[in-house]
Amino acid sequence: MAKYALGVNTDFTAKHYLAGGDFGPEGEPHAHDYRVEVVLEGDRLDEHGFLVDIVRVKAELGELVDRYRDNMLNDLPEFAGTSTGCEIFSRVVAEALRERLGLAGISRLRVKIWESAEAWAETRLDISPE
Repeated sequence: MAKYALGVNTDFTAKHYLAGGDFGPEGEPHAHDYRVEVVLEGDRLDEHGFLVDIVRVKAELGELVDRYRDNMLNDLPEFAGTSTGCEIFSRVVAEALRERLGLAGISRLRVKIWESAEAWAETRLDISPE
């Protein structure tokens, strides 16, 4: 288990529908007030006493969320041929953040997507700290 963790979150609204099955009302286009929660874990702090630059994490997450805000998730290429449910959505965001942030010194990245106050899914990516 990592010694340190740093988290940020943000809220946004986006639309989607579940395709490929009988999902009732979820199969029709509808909106959610999403919350994305990002947690970075690691064992070492940098020379400034930080696990990671929180300003950079917020900025990268903000840019990523701006891509989804007020859009139909199903129309975006990263969801082509797959579900737009929270499980896949959290994986898409986690993989994009891993690419954007580099994550030197980070051992795990967790992304939790809340689609309501009661329902969420989380992706955990184990990362080899450099």
